Amino acid sequence: MVGTYLDDIVASHRRRAARDTREWRVRARDVRYDGVRLDDALARERGAHVKVIAEVKRRSPSKGWLGEHLDAAALARDYVEGGAAAISVLTDEPHFAGSRADLVAVTGAVGVPVLRKDFTVSENDVLDAAEMGASGVLLIAAILEADELTRYVDLALSVGLTPLVEVHGDLDVERALTSGATIIGVNQRDLRTFEVDTAHAAAVIAALPANVIRVAESGLRTRADVEVAARAGFDAVLVGEVFVTSTAPGLLVSEFAGVVGETHDG
Repeated sequence: MVGTYLDDIVASHRRRAARDTREWRVRARDVRYDGVRLDDALARERGAHVKVIAEVKRRSPSKGWLGEHLDAAALARDYVEGGAAAISVLTDEPHFAGSRADLVAVTGAVGVPVLRKDFTVSENDVLDAAEMGASGVLLIAAILEADELTRYVDLALSVGLTPLVEVHGDLDVERALTSGATIIGVNQRDLRTFEVDTAHAAAVIAALPANVIRVAESGLRTRADVEVAARAGFDAVLVGEVFVTSTAPGLLVSEFAGVVGETHDG
């Protein structure tokens, strides 16, 4: 079988994690995040505007460079001035040209919660997110075994992080809910082909209860796309590429953040 983007990326991160000899149980005694919580920032009252998570993303494996020379801190400040409720920062270096330095720069520049977006495949990865100053950590259900997902959710919560569990289908949703996740992101992008199906998130959201913060990810390029997500019942949207490549990212964030969310009972 021919390997996919996702297979290659995850395999490289599994190899990296296998070489990591740090004892995570010892580290967990001292690592702690105690800043603004991601779940608090994304919680949306009925009838309130959709929350925007704006992403700092230098490149994409499928599209190449998006913002090779971007200033992560300056871009994050533009996002916040435009009304972003949180910032997502890619820290994967081999495939997305991200870095720890980008995340540290962003946390030092803005006061809103920052999500570390990477391919988290070990306990040390979770603790690294807290050490960097992130308030949230991305956990991709599709690349983790059920017991791994639950362990990483538990560890994240124990050190003050808010896990955002990303799902792609009903099986992922079931495992995400079992893990105890309170923020679930539905990725409209197929991580194996990197193609976007804009109707996918709306189809998956039906399986999510109303007490979970629901985030629509990928394929959101216009205010109309955000309005579609809001009508489907999403509380927040995570947007990267269109903001990074915009000549006026703050204004575009403001446009997206102006969408009023729908009332939903789940």
